[in-house]
Amino acid sequence: VQLVESGGGLVQPGGSLRLSCVASGYTLPMNMGWFRRLPGQEREGVAAIAGDGRTDYADSVKGRFTISHDNAKNTVYLQMNSLQSEDTATYYCAAGYLGNWNNPAEYHWWGQGTQVTVS
Repeated sequence: VQLVESGGGLVQPGGSLRLSCVASGYTLPMNMGWFRRLPGQEREGVAAIAGDGRTDYADSVKGRFTISHDNAKNTVYLQMNSLQSEDTATYYCAAGYLGNWNNPAEYHWWGQGTQVTVS
């Protein structure tokens, strides 16, 4: 199983980015999540989407970020709007949680990460 993220980059405050995570080695739907690691901090959950389409979000991104999936493309997206400097981080796609979407230990597979810089 491989997860490959893309879509990161440099954006000004208030701007938008859409991250993509393409999965190979298995077929969606599967419970998927996005995490981020801020400099010097532990990974934190950003959003998750279950195989049935149910979504969860961290309070800090509710109303600004949207997670979605396209099962035909085996891809999960994270649309990020109204970006703030505090959103600067490396963003990771993860797959396979069964219980708590916000617990990194629940996930079986991880992507390599994509950098998002808001400045």
